Amino acid sequence: MEENKEISALFHLIDDPDEEVFNVVSTRIIDYGKGIIPNLENLWENTISEEVQERIEMLIHRLHYRDLTDELTQWNKNVHQDLLTGALLAARFQYPDLVNAQVFQEVEKLRRNIWLELNSYLTPLEQVNVVTSILYNYFNLRGVEIGYQNPEEFLINKQLETKRGNTIANGILYLVLCELLDVPVRAINIPHQFVLGYFKTDYDFTRHVENPLYKTEFFIDPMSGQVFTHKDVENYFKRINVAPSAAYFKQLSNRRVIQFLMEEFSKCFTDEKNNYKQKELQTLAELINEEPKPEQPDEPEE
Repeated sequence: MEENKEISALFHLIDDPDEEVFNVVSTRIIDYGKGIIPNLENLWENTISEEVQERIEMLIHRLHYRDLTDELTQWNKNVHQDLLTGALLAARFQYPDLVNAQVFQEVEKLRRNIWLELNSYLTPLEQVNVVTSILYNYFNLRGVEIGYQNPEEFLINKQLETKRGNTIANGILYLVLCELLDVPVRAINIPHQFVLGYFKTDYDFTRHVENPLYKTEFFIDPMSGQVFTHKDVENYFKRINVAPSAAYFKQLSNRRVIQFLMEEFSKCFTDEKNNYKQKELQTLAELINEEPKPEQPDEPEE
């Protein structure tokens, strides 16, 4: 962005010790939109004061955050919430300059390798074994327990780069590939776990009226791709002393999966320095809502 007199004057006031003045200045800078980021980066490079550099970094973060908020709001309004796009939006919170094309290329390679092994004669278990084999054996993806001290293990770009992700990140990648290949695997709502279920082919995802407990062929642990039976899951409920109900076996929407990712990712930023990131991620999670019910027509006037 070409630097005009107002931008130059605003930049001179970034180091103003009066917080009220700085708040006014920062709001005006943010109003310029992300086009002003190169100017701020140039100012950062030519600034000696660490305090001023920190203020500039926060301004750049706020500009990226506003842009991300707008994109997530639009994603939530779409007729179909693409899961890969949602995962990339979450990754951009930490990596605002992320190049989506690189992730798309890696996902497409995996999709194609799996597609070459699939055919219409495979049983549900054989289909899942193909996906699991390509992802965990051929690609060498590794699963780790959720650790909030490792934020990168939540993000799909770093997961593909390092071939290492926690159960949520691995589950999302597994779901993305299944969605692209029309394999009826969905995330389900089992307590304290992020588990996937293979739904029978006659399960109507558009109606959500069937009891999903009896429409799930088997379950998949995205940590490693291991398959669990109904008996295994029943034993898990006994172990945690919770009565299984149909609600726990209902598929989670893509909205809810990304919302859950944001909520868990936010727990990585509990220290005082990064607490603002936790609040921002929680705000982003709250932006994601299930599709609103259609408005009722106004009652006719008497």
